[in-house]
Amino acid sequence: MTTHAPHVLVTGSTRGIGAAIVQALHARGARIVGHGRADGPGGVGADLSVPGEADALWVRALERLDGRIDVLVNNAGVFEAVAVDAPDEAWRDGWDRTMQINLQAAADLSRRAVLHWRGRGAPGRLVNVASRAAYRGDSPAHWHYAASKAGMVGMTKSIARGYAAEQILAFAICPGFVMTGMAEDYLASRGGERLLADIPLGRVAEPAEVAAAAAFLALDAPASMTGAVLDINGASYVR
Repeated sequence: MTTHAPHVLVTGSTRGIGAAIVQALHARGARIVGHGRADGPGGVGADLSVPGEADALWVRALERLDGRIDVLVNNAGVFEAVAVDAPDEAWRDGWDRTMQINLQAAADLSRRAVLHWRGRGAPGRLVNVASRAAYRGDSPAHWHYAASKAGMVGMTKSIARGYAAEQILAFAICPGFVMTGMAEDYLASRGGERLLADIPLGRVAEPAEVAAAAAFLALDAPASMTGAVLDINGASYVR
């Protein structure tokens, strides 16, 4: 996508899918700033549950990358249950937290990215890690998670349509279950083998498979693919 090493910001990069994306992009020669809850080597700390933290993360990442970010990968997210019969305050708190981290923080970062690319008159790429739940829905305790990921897909398509003429490209990935620690716990809680029977491939995805798709979209996908959503779910949901 560029003649120089691409500068990339990856959120939620300390484990699972995010860590695999960082590894895949490093292998391609990208210069990366990751993100976690605390500062670390190559990474910037930010609590995305707090309004305004996404904007602060962008500013700090931009400083570390010498004032230029070519690619934003919004991967950070939470998957936390809230029962329909939970107390009203707990219900609203669960929705607020999930929407803030999964959607609002991603929107704030995407806005910063679009303004950055437009201000520089330079191309840019946005890769949003959404979920199969955006299309298929999720469990009765995860309405808010499915809604947040559906919002992410809608946001991606809107950015793609709005800024393609300026060579600002936007893509989304919709994984099903991915074999991270979080996924292992969830599989166990949902019956394991019974849940796997719903996946024609017979297994959940590996983080490296999602990372391969993310790296392709970040660096190689042709411009005409802007607005595309890639499914990685073992044919457990097809559109």
